[in-house]
Amino acid sequence: EAKNRRQIQTQLKRRSNCRFCCLIQKFICVCARMHLCIRVCLWLCRTEDEDGEENLMENPYSVKLEFVDDPNFKNKVNYSYSAVQIPTDIYKGSPVILNELNWTQALERVFIDNRREDSSLRWQVFGSSTGVTRYYPATPWRAPNKIDLYDVRRRPWYIQGASSPKDMIIIVDVSGSVSGLTLKLMKSSVMQMLDTLSDDDYVNVARFNEKADAVVPCFKTLVQATMRNKKIFRESIMNMQAKGTTDYKSGFQFAFEQLLNDTGAPRAGCNKMIMMFTDGGEDRAQDIFEKYNWPNKTIRVFTFSVGQHNYDVTPLQWIACANKGFYYEIPSIGAIRINTQEYLDVLGRPMVLAGPKAKLVQWTNVYQDALGLGLVITGTMPVFNLTADANSQLVLGVMGVDVAINEIKRKTPTYRLGANGYTYAIDKNGYLLLHPNLQPKIINFREPVTLDFLDAELEDSKKEEVKTDPDVVLCLSHHSSLGLVLPTYSENHIKANLSDQILQVQYNLPLSVADFESLLPNSFESEGHVFIAPREYCNELELSNNNTDFLLNFIALMEKVTPDSKQCDNLLLHNLILDTGIIRQLVEKVWKTKDLTTLVASCPGSLSITFNVVLILRAAETWEEDPEPFNASYYRRSLDNKGYIFRAPYLNDELLNPENDTIGILVSTAVEITVGGKTIKPAVVGVKLDLEAWVDKFKILASNQTSPTSDNRQCGPTSGCEMDCDANSEDLLCYLVDDGGFLIMSNQKDYWNKIGMFFSEVDPYLMHALYNNSFYNRKQSFDYQSVCDPVPSSNTGAAPRGVFVPTIADFVNLAWWTSAAACGHLYLAVTCIVFVLYCCCFNKNEIQMYLSLSVVDEVEAEGMDSRETSCVTIQTQFYFTNINSSYDILQDCGNCSRLIHAKRLNNTNLLFVVAEKMPCNTCEVEKLSQAETESTEVQGRPRYCRHC
Repeated sequence: EAKNRRQIQTQLKRRSNCRFCCLIQKFICVCARMHLCIRVCLWLCRTEDEDGEENLMENPYSVKLEFVDDPNFKNKVNYSYSAVQIPTDIYKGSPVILNELNWTQALERVFIDNRREDSSLRWQVFGSSTGVTRYYPATPWRAPNKIDLYDVRRRPWYIQGASSPKDMIIIVDVSGSVSGLTLKLMKSSVMQMLDTLSDDDYVNVARFNEKADAVVPCFKTLVQATMRNKKIFRESIMNMQAKGTTDYKSGFQFAFEQLLNDTGAPRAGCNKMIMMFTDGGEDRAQDIFEKYNWPNKTIRVFTFSVGQHNYDVTPLQWIACANKGFYYEIPSIGAIRINTQEYLDVLGRPMVLAGPKAKLVQWTNVYQDALGLGLVITGTMPVFNLTADANSQLVLGVMGVDVAINEIKRKTPTYRLGANGYTYAIDKNGYLLLHPNLQPKIINFREPVTLDFLDAELEDSKKEEVKTDPDVVLCLSHHSSLGLVLPTYSENHIKANLSDQILQVQYNLPLSVADFESLLPNSFESEGHVFIAPREYCNELELSNNNTDFLLNFIALMEKVTPDSKQCDNLLLHNLILDTGIIRQLVEKVWKTKDLTTLVASCPGSLSITFNVVLILRAAETWEEDPEPFNASYYRRSLDNKGYIFRAPYLNDELLNPENDTIGILVSTAVEITVGGKTIKPAVVGVKLDLEAWVDKFKILASNQTSPTSDNRQCGPTSGCEMDCDANSEDLLCYLVDDGGFLIMSNQKDYWNKIGMFFSEVDPYLMHALYNNSFYNRKQSFDYQSVCDPVPSSNTGAAPRGVFVPTIADFVNLAWWTSAAACGHLYLAVTCIVFVLYCCCFNKNEIQMYLSLSVVDEVEAEGMDSRETSCVTIQTQFYFTNINSSYDILQDCGNCSRLIHAKRLNNTNLLFVVAEKMPCNTCEVEKLSQAETESTEVQGRPRYCRHC
């Protein structure tokens, strides 16, 4: 108590020393644009004297904690204590906060006991309605050197747990009296109000003066408060302009009709409310309330008086009180965050009265943990004040327990489903909780990761049923559903056991370490290069991206444990042991007799769909594939397609320079066997071909020659070699193009450095002819997790544009001192001095709060300082049609024409194309492209604009 009294007395002393602080606030918006003022202010805050904030290390009541690294939390933690975070704009010494800290201290013992019962628990958090966050285990807060805008009441998990679903209409006064700073405050207030909504809520925003209309014409009724829809709202809100006269009746009539008219569109169906933002007025719109809302008052009305003005606020107070709402004032930017979330306390009272029915565990969307755990979902439950005092029966806060997405992935049977099988989970809104394509490239801890199931898949009619058909997915609860995608060839597998007599003879169990030492580099000449998939075969196995280091770690562990050890995944380890034996037999009996550059085998364990080993014979120093086969494109494509799959190196591979090295073309195919009428694909084998040698052999096959040493015959009218790729190589173009439209081979050596490029970049006219004659189709898909460069703002730069900086010559010029520019600079200088004085009145946290809200483009909060932004991009993919026969095409370019012959090669993913060289330089055709392009507006996407 003595400590609390000293803190309060210190704060009162600081504020009484600057009685004119309230007058200085109005100058902030002007001087905050001046970098020098901000830097001086922050310097003053950092060099506070003894009247400033206490140094915790010198405080005898403080506790110095020791933290230890914990990989489970990806952080330094202390399991003996919990920690507390308080928002920047809340005074830490206020009686409310001190009382909150006192009674939540009892949660620390509960957190510790919970962890003792279940060591797999991650962050345990209590978020208070006053803004205090208590979390366990204790860890240093992650934003010590930046403006900390974290407020638990704005976090997705708190919003979903603290209130029941809402239907909300926001009406904004845009009459002529709302202009300048008031209009800016109003826009900011509305956008902050949108941040209090979650995906469980539905909302629409309208502007009104003499008449009312939706700010987004697309949204004819309430729409789900998703991140995408709220982004659209924000863009439209920023474009609002003030004009006309105020008519409250038009705004309220629009709002009531939206809430009461049953259009069949989805609604939350729980709380209904209207939020009105205005600068004031005399009208009470009583006849509108009598018509739509009285006497039942099923719709609450909250009113907000925005800006500093002399209007009578009595009508606004009456409107709110007459419709079971509340009235709030937002005189300055510092009041926005607090007053736009106070209504949640009002909505919490019905939840308290509902008792146990309202105390249900809710699971959030996926979002980024603020303490570094990565992507998580949180189970939440509201905490009620159940005292006898009716006025105190409020939601005290929300309890939450985090579950890391990576831990959920580890629980799924990934390696039993095969490379192209996977599990997924979706919540009640259709958003993904778990999916291999849930990979956000930019993580913003202030926003949840909301990816619709249909946006992560190539859409078709069957997948539309997944979100609604209970027979397709397994209902885990009323919050989420679990589904499984499994290719037909992965539905069955044969499992062998290491106890089989043959394996006992081969390995002479128990295993000898020497059996694994043949995998090391010193055995490469005799055994071939071996890559082991970097998986967690045992708990103590140290993973490494370097294959040799991983092999050494694995062999060292095998000296200590047996394959049946409890600390190991027996299925994975048994399959790995079996794979090594199969690979060794393949090398001894087959590969050593072949004269090929590089041989590849992807061998399964126990002839099951589990795959552990990749073996490369010769030339393995140029092997660029992912050692994890489930991530290797050649392996996955070979399983999903029949025949031989040809794949050129990626464009960023160093192998694309034929002068420095050879270009390798990887050819792979799946091993397909049938046992008992069931077809399985237990392995993938392949070969890497040297491009130059392959082209020489291919030209022989595509000509009338029988060997590379035979004489080139002269072609004539009767020779029958018009399509001879070798004899007419100067006039005839021969290509092999894969099923995606990428160049695999050309008889033109000048094109070898273009191997792997999209064919339209090599010969745009020929690619267009193939597409125009239905050899290829194209499909567009949308990537909602892309990263785009930021759009440059008009005022970027070291100083605001349009500001004249006087030189020395200006200062010595008498005429300049009498100019308007001089007056402006003197005004800013005086304002800056006043602002610096203002810095003396409040502590560092308060100054940072004002700066963060008023100088958004100068200072960025943690998690928002990325130079890139998330966006939606369009991806165009090309694929083969069902044409299998050969075709002769005449391409007419107006001034010239040429003959083209194209044929699909059986049992491969290749198209053989022979064409005459273009006799003219131009041809008016569309240049096809499969490069990603940013989408400014997604047309016809019902999930992006749900109710258009």
